[in-house]
Amino acid sequence: MVIGLSTMLEKTEALFASDHASVVSMNLFVALLCACIVLGHLLEETRWMNESITALIIGSCTGIVILLISGGKSSRILVFSEDLFFIYLLPPIIFNAGFQVKKKQFFRNFMTIMLFGAIGTLISFVIISFGAKHLFEKMNIGDLTIADYLAIGAIFSATDSVCTLQVLNQDETPLLYSLVFGEGVVNDATSVVLFNAIQRFDLTNINSAIALEFAGNFFYLFILSTALGVAAGLLSAFVIKKLYIGRHSTDREVALMMLLAYLSYMLAELFHLSSILTVFFCGIVMSHYTWHNVTDKSKVTTKHTFAAMSFLAEIFIFLYVGMDALDIEKWDVVRNSPGQSIGVSSILLGLILLGRAAFVFPLSFLSNLTKSSPDEKIDLKKQVTIWWAGLMRGAVSMALAYNQVLIRELQETKIKK
Repeated sequence: MVIGLSTMLEKTEALFASDHASVVSMNLFVALLCACIVLGHLLEETRWMNESITALIIGSCTGIVILLISGGKSSRILVFSEDLFFIYLLPPIIFNAGFQVKKKQFFRNFMTIMLFGAIGTLISFVIISFGAKHLFEKMNIGDLTIADYLAIGAIFSATDSVCTLQVLNQDETPLLYSLVFGEGVVNDATSVVLFNAIQRFDLTNINSAIALEFAGNFFYLFILSTALGVAAGLLSAFVIKKLYIGRHSTDREVALMMLLAYLSYMLAELFHLSSILTVFFCGIVMSHYTWHNVTDKSKVTTKHTFAAMSFLAEIFIFLYVGMDALDIEKWDVVRNSPGQSIGVSSILLGLILLGRAAFVFPLSFLSNLTKSSPDEKIDLKKQVTIWWAGLMRGAVSMALAYNQVLIRELQETKIKK
């Protein structure tokens, strides 16, 4: 009895210690988020610095401090969780992108955006995947399967246009801003759909039948995910218009919009669709229909609430990435084979450049053939800007990379068992 009580007390003390460590970590992380916002405000006039870059720098500096305090054991105060990213952080970012989009410009250039975001991403995916397979096999960097190479293609096809959008003015260059922004969102959705499709198939013995099934699965996910997002947005507009909730409570109206948007995302996850595409189009439909059916107070509240949630989620991700950049295990790999690591990085950068160029310039030429007005055509300067805008890799690439690492670890664990 005494032994049992002693064991219970020890477990309780360990639990309290764990809870205390979690509270300390969250306090530090919240303080860092506040620091990012303050510094971002102070550097607002600097066109080459934004909150994302500030968060990366602060995260890296914090990682150095933690690394020194822990004696070189760790550089992070939180452990990456796939659920944390895909269920809690990503939905507000993507929904706000759809909710805040300038719909007139977006739909005016819809075909060009879909060309770049969907067809262009597929071209980039093929070039990066098979280019990496051809070159990495010669370098003998490890035992990588065809699924791993395809996953690399999907991960490095996901762009992040935040930095480019920071220096573009939406009013001065509406066409360019719309194309860069629209391609960025559709590109992320396409990359995630590709990545999920890769995980569903056994690609060890790929043939024409599997390739056709893979392509069919991709389009199936793309179309159904879009339809679900549109349906959820229209449902929210119908419910709020018919019930007129805002006449009694603005809070309920705003809460219902948020919950229905999140429900669309979770339904897509439940049915194994592309939740990114679903919540993005849900945001577009909600901003076009639902937003005009709410009260004036709710209009202001929803606009700023969704923007604030998206902003915090993005800063949180970049802060973590800054800390993770100093992960001691990753640097041990680089230290053991610096030449190989530099070679792999250079090859991937070259393939990304080639993959972007392979679709931006040809597809811009095709798009220009359908435009009659010179103002609607994409000139060479705009093409170079679009090409360059897609060279950055952001939150979605990071999440897919972490996801692939977890999948590999699970596969290796099963093989050992």
